[in-house]
Amino acid sequence: MGRKEENIKKAKALMGQLDKIKNIGVAAHIDHGKTTFSDNLLAGAGMMSEELAGHQLVLDYDEQEQARGITINAASASMVHVFEDEEYLINLIDTPGHVDFGGDVTRAMRAVDGCIIVVCAVEGVMPQTETVVRQALREKVKPVLLINKVDRLINELKLGPQEMQKRFVDIIKEVNQLIHKMVPEEFKNEWKVRVEDGTVAFGSSLHNWAISKPYMEKTGISFKDIYDYCAQNDQKTLAKKAPIHQIALNMVILHLPTPIEAQKYRIPNIWRGDLNSSVGQTMVNCRANGPLALMVTKIIMDPHAGEVAFGRVYGGSIREGQEVMIPGMPKKNRVQQVAVMVGDSRIPVSEVSAGNIAAVTGLRDAIAGSTVSSEEMEPFEKITHISEPVVTVAVEAKHTSDLPKLVEALRSISKADPSIVVEINQESGEALMSGMGELHLEITEYRIKNEHKIDIKTSTPIVIYRETIKGKSQKFEGKSPNKHNYLYVETEPLPQDIIDALYTGKIPRDAKKFKKEITKSFQELGMDKTEAKGVFSIMGTNLMTDVTKGIQYLYETRELLREAFREVLKSGPQANEPLQGVKIRLVDAKLHEDAIHRGPAQIIPAMRNAIYGSMTLAGPVLLEPMQKVYVSVPQDLMGNVTRELQQRRATVTDITSEKDMAIIHGKAPVAEMFGFASSIRSVTGGRVLWNTENMGFELLPMQLQETVTRQIRERKGLKPEPWPVSHYMG
Repeated sequence: MGRKEENIKKAKALMGQLDKIKNIGVAAHIDHGKTTFSDNLLAGAGMMSEELAGHQLVLDYDEQEQARGITINAASASMVHVFEDEEYLINLIDTPGHVDFGGDVTRAMRAVDGCIIVVCAVEGVMPQTETVVRQALREKVKPVLLINKVDRLINELKLGPQEMQKRFVDIIKEVNQLIHKMVPEEFKNEWKVRVEDGTVAFGSSLHNWAISKPYMEKTGISFKDIYDYCAQNDQKTLAKKAPIHQIALNMVILHLPTPIEAQKYRIPNIWRGDLNSSVGQTMVNCRANGPLALMVTKIIMDPHAGEVAFGRVYGGSIREGQEVMIPGMPKKNRVQQVAVMVGDSRIPVSEVSAGNIAAVTGLRDAIAGSTVSSEEMEPFEKITHISEPVVTVAVEAKHTSDLPKLVEALRSISKADPSIVVEINQESGEALMSGMGELHLEITEYRIKNEHKIDIKTSTPIVIYRETIKGKSQKFEGKSPNKHNYLYVETEPLPQDIIDALYTGKIPRDAKKFKKEITKSFQELGMDKTEAKGVFSIMGTNLMTDVTKGIQYLYETRELLREAFREVLKSGPQANEPLQGVKIRLVDAKLHEDAIHRGPAQIIPAMRNAIYGSMTLAGPVLLEPMQKVYVSVPQDLMGNVTRELQQRRATVTDITSEKDMAIIHGKAPVAEMFGFASSIRSVTGGRVLWNTENMGFELLPMQLQETVTRQIRERKGLKPEPWPVSHYMG
C-alpha cells in the first residue's frame, strides 16, 4: 500500500475522533505563498511527492490557476499528522488571496475553526492581509501566523540578524493590532499571536523549511543556524532539520481548536436558532448522532459527477442514499455519494460525521451558502461577503442555438460562486453578469468558453452604482390606479451605524421571525421606539417601517407593500440602480373596505409611486463603488504613479518609504480603474507591485451626478432625465 493510500485509510479511521480533528484554512494576501505552503503540508503528510512540493501546486488543479499562477478555487484536502505519538486528522482549505476572489475566502472561513495567516517577510502586512484577518475573526476562526519567504530577507535584501528581528517584531505587532481591532471580545487577549508560545512560525515554503520557538527548544536549532544555512545557500539541509509541515502542523495541533471546542462558541455566532433544541444541542456538542446540519460553502463542477457540494458537517452525519432538506426548496434531495477531498481526488466514504468536511453529490438544489438538514431547522446565517459585485458585463451566445446551454451554464456558475450575480432578461435573452472586478469576470468568461464549451461575446465592463437620498422628504401621497387607496410615505437616509450593522449581518434580515431582536438592536442604535417597533421589512441596507396607528385593513396589505418595496430597491428613481441606506416610513393610509379593490394591481403601484415620489422630493443621488489602491514603486518613479492615479480621480491618502521604495496608499473610483494594470506597468517599465481592494460606495462628486445619471439612463434605453415629482402624483 502506498503512503497516500495508507494515509487515506488512517484519515477514515480518525473521522469519528473529534479530539483528534482540526479544520483549518490558509489565508493571505496574493503571492505571499499560501498554495506553495499548502503543498508542503500535503507532501509532508505523504499526499504528494516532496520534490514537487512548492512546484506542483496540487491544490491549484484548475487549468486557469496553473496558467495564471494564482489560486482561484478554495480547494480542500485531508491529511494525517503525527504529534507526540498521536495521530491527528487535519482538514485543510487553501483559499485565494486575490481581491476578486474574496467571496471564496469568506465561504471557506465558515467551514473551518482555525486559520494560518501567511505574511510575506519582504512585503509585510498588506491590504488583503487585513481583509482575510477580518474575514476569519468575523466567523470566530482563531488565527496563528506564518511569516514566509524569510530566506529573501537574507539572500536578496541582505539584512543582518538584528534588522531581520526588527522586521519580524513589526509584522507581529501589525498582525496583533489587526487582531485586537476585530477579535470577538471574549478572546481579546487569548488570540494574539506570540513568538514565545509558538503561535508564530518563520520559514520559506518554497524551500520547505520553518522554525518556531518550541521547535528551536526541542531541537536546539538556533536563529543563527537558520541565518547561516540561508546565507550559505544550503536550505536543503535546513529543510531536513526543520521541515515546514512538521513545524506548521505542530502549531496547528497545539494552538488551533478541535471541532468540539470551536462549535461551542462558533454555533451561536453562525446560527440564530434555539440552542436548546435537539438540532442546537447536536451542533453545540458536535454530536454524530442527532439531526443532520451541514453548511455548504462551495460547489465544484465535476465533468463526470456533475455538481459536488462541499461543506462542513456541524451536527449529525451525512450518508449515501439519505433524503435531506434544503430550506426554501420544495422537494427533498437524495444524497448520491459522500466523500472526503484530497487535492483534486474525492475518496468515497459511507458517511461523514459532525466536525468533518464533506464532498457530496446529489444535492441539486444546494448553492454555496445553503443549509442541508435531515429535519426542519432554522438555516445558518447568510454568509456576508466583505465586498459585493461592482462590475458588470453583458454576455450573449454567438450562436442562438447555444442560448439554452448558456442559461444553464450561468445558472451553475452562480450556484458555485455566489459572488457572481447573473440576471437574464427573458425578453431579449441578454444576460448581465456581475462580479467583484475585471479579473473575476475574465476568469468566469474563460470557464463558460472552455468548461461549458459555449462561444460567447461580452460587452466592455460597466460599473454598478447605488442610489440613495440626500435629505428627508415631506409626506408624499401615492394613489392606486382605481383612486380608492391612498398611501402616505416619507423617506430619509439611514444613519451610517445602522447601515453598517445591516451590512455586516449584526441585525437579522427576517423582520417577522426576529421582531424582538430587531426592535432592540435598532433602539440601541438610536432609532425612535415607535419606528423600531414598526420595522416590517429589511432588504439589503434599506428598511421600511410602519408608524401608522389603527388603520383598518393595513395588516392584510403588508405583503403587497413588501413586494412594492422589493421592486423599488432593485431600481431607484434616479437611474434604475439598486438602493442603499434608505429608510421608508409609512405614515398614513386610506384603504378601500372591499378586498377586491385593494389587490396587487392597486396597492403595489400606489406604494411604488409613494416611495419614488418621496425619494424625488428628498433629492436622489448616486453613490459610486470605490477601491483601496496600494502601490509599491522605486522612489524615482513615484511621480509617474501619482500622476497616473490623479488622472483616475484617485486620492492619495498616504505615502511611506522603505529603503529605495515608495509605498503609496490611496482610493479610487472603480469606474476609473479599468485598464489600470497595463497603464501602471507602462509608466513604471514594469517595476511596480500594486493591488486594489473593494471598499464600498461613496457619494459620486456633485459635478458628475448629472452626466453619469444621463449616461446610465441612455445605456438602459431610458429617457435621459429622471422623472419629475409630478410624474408620481397619479
